[in-house]
Formats: sequence, C-alpha cells, structure tokens
Amino acid sequence: MSGLRVLDLATLFAGPLAATLLGDFGADVVKVEHPDRPDPSRGHGPDRDGVGLWWKLLGRNKRTVTLDLSAPGGRDILLRLAAGADVVIENFRPGTLERWGLGWAELSAVNPRLVLTRVTGFGQFGPYAHRPGFGTLAEAMSGFAAVTGEPDGPPTLPPFGLADSIAALATSYAVLTALAARAATGRGQVVDMAIIEPILTVLGPQPIWYDQLGYVQPRTGNRSRNNAPRNTYRTADGQWLAVSTSAQSVAERVLRLVGRPELAEEPWFASGAGRARHTEELDAAVGGWIARRTRAEVLTAFEKAEAAVAPVYDIREVMDDPQYRALDTITEVDDPELGPLRMQNVLFRLSETPGAIRWAGRPHGADTDEVLGELGLTGADIAELRAQGAL
Repeated sequence: MSGLRVLDLATLFAGPLAATLLGDFGADVVKVEHPDRPDPSRGHGPDRDGVGLWWKLLGRNKRTVTLDLSAPGGRDILLRLAAGADVVIENFRPGTLERWGLGWAELSAVNPRLVLTRVTGFGQFGPYAHRPGFGTLAEAMSGFAAVTGEPDGPPTLPPFGLADSIAALATSYAVLTALAARAATGRGQVVDMAIIEPILTVLGPQPIWYDQLGYVQPRTGNRSRNNAPRNTYRTADGQWLAVSTSAQSVAERVLRLVGRPELAEEPWFASGAGRARHTEELDAAVGGWIARRTRAEVLTAFEKAEAAVAPVYDIREVMDDPQYRALDTITEVDDPELGPLRMQNVLFRLSETPGAIRWAGRPHGADTDEVLGELGLTGADIAELRAQGAL
C-alpha cells in the first residue's frame, strides 16, 4: 500500500485499528488528534513512565499531528490534507463532520477520488444512528453476550475490544474494496461501517436458524450444540486444555485415544449434532482420561494420535510458545521513548510485499510541523495556526 495516504481522524478503537492495519503494509497514515484532547487510547490501560502502552500498538506506523477540526483554520488544513489523501477514516457521530463543513460534499469537492470511511456504533442512518455507540453495546446487541457464558450464569461480555477489532478488520476490507472500485471508475465513495454488524456476521447461522426453525441458541459454556466432545479439561497437574472435534475423523481418533472406541461405533456418533446430544457421556470419557495425566503427557499423546488439542495459555505462555516464536507473531520494536518493546506483528505474511512495523505509536502531535510543511506551510504559518488554537 505504499503510496496511499490515509487520514485517521478516529478514536477508540475500530477506526484507528483499521488505519493501523493499512499502515502495517505501507500506507502513509497521518493520525489527526485534537490539540487538547488526544485519542483516549493513549490513556487506556497500563502505562510505563506515563506513556500509554496500548497507544504504542494502536498508533504504530502513524505520523501524528494535532488539528482542531471545529476551528476555521483547522478545517482549512484538513481540506488541504484531504485533497492529497486517498482515505479518510472518522468515527464522529453522524452529522458532526457536516456541522464543521467537512462532510462528503466538501471533501469530495476537493478530492473526487477520496474514500470517506465512517465507522460508528449504529451506522449513518436509522433510529439509533445518533446514539453514542461502543463495541460493548455491539457485543450485547449482536447476540454475542447472550450465547456466551455458562447455562446458569449471566450473559458474558469479553474483557477486551472484540466487536471493535472485528469491525476494524471489516473496515480495512471495505476500504480496500472501495479502492479497487476507484481503480476501475476513478471515483471515490463513502464507506458506512456500523460496529453492530460485523460481529453479527461472525456469529454464524443464528439468524437463518431462527428464521427457518425458530431456534434460539442458548448459552452452553464451553460446550457446543454442533459437535462433541468440545470443552476445556483439567489435567492432573492443574493445567487446562481445549479439545475440538469438529471433524468426524478427529472425533474418532480422540475416542480411540482415551480408550472408548466403542462409543465411536454408536449410530449417533456419525454426526456432530448426534455427538452433541451425548455430550455428558463424551465429556466424562475425555475429561476422565485427561484428568489422570499431566498437560505434557496429554499434549504428546494427542499429537501422536493426530487429534486436535491446545493448551489454555495466558499471555505469559503466548509470549514463550515456540510456534508463535517461529512465526514471529510477537515481535520486538525499538521505541525512542521506551526502548525495545514487544507487540503483535503484522496480521499476515506476504511472500512478495510483506508488511512491517516501522515504528511504535509516537507522541501526541510529534509530526505536525513535518506534515504541514509538506503542504507548503512555513514556520510562521504553523506558529500562527498554533496561536489561533487550530493546532
């Protein structure tokens, strides 16, 4: 994506992460933040020596500038930046950019090839469009929380930005789709991304199940209504393992491994749904076998049997796992503020045009003078804008 210019006007978290994904593969991402109110992700979660660590991940590969879009001088600079950009990503409530004179009419007038990407909780229209929206609300409204948790427990929300992250992936895909269309037509367009929608897509066939059968998926904990055995099981040394048997052949291998081959001969065992109806019996067989062995013994036996198993890691074990190390999934980045630090690497590997982390998140406004200088503004011009409060 080298040669693409992306203006990231968004905050918390879907829009900025989408811009990060584009920057990882070479796009020149310019992060625009308010002079007095930086992206709140700079203050989210733990910090080291006053430097927010989440921002180091979310802000990587971005140049940072300050700009008050509601001020006349800030508006004018944004239009000048947009004239030379390919993509603008924003997540203000619908109508905010229009109120500032920075809506699609104004932006497309200065750059008909621009892709304006609007990421909001509920989309640009509809009865909820003007409500404040966050990923947590999407996790609740999509049905995710309703099916997550134990059967006798409350609906469960994830302890991280799941809906935002899914929306970020979808947004980067939408941007690339719009850019591909631009290559054919020469025209930009508006991307309308509602955070409540992508997470609903990844939840699978629940809408069609309800539409055709009236079926509402209940909470089942770690178990599945689609196949069994599928659960987490505790080992003799107090560790936890996850077992999956989505494939029929794997299910048969697991039952042979745990010494219950006769169960694999039962007529009901021939389908995932049939096995799911006998979850208690299958969990007892698998869980009982695992409970008598250490984690290392179980992993060795499952690997030899070509059955699917994985340890339940916390982040300490993720950082030390040999497969992740081989893939360089967690990579080291040298940072001028904090020195060497480790974070997730780019999302995938390309053989010819690989992505890279060129730098971690930079200080607030660190590149303002450089970026505005590229527009032809002099030092005196920039100082005047600062005096006006536009920068």
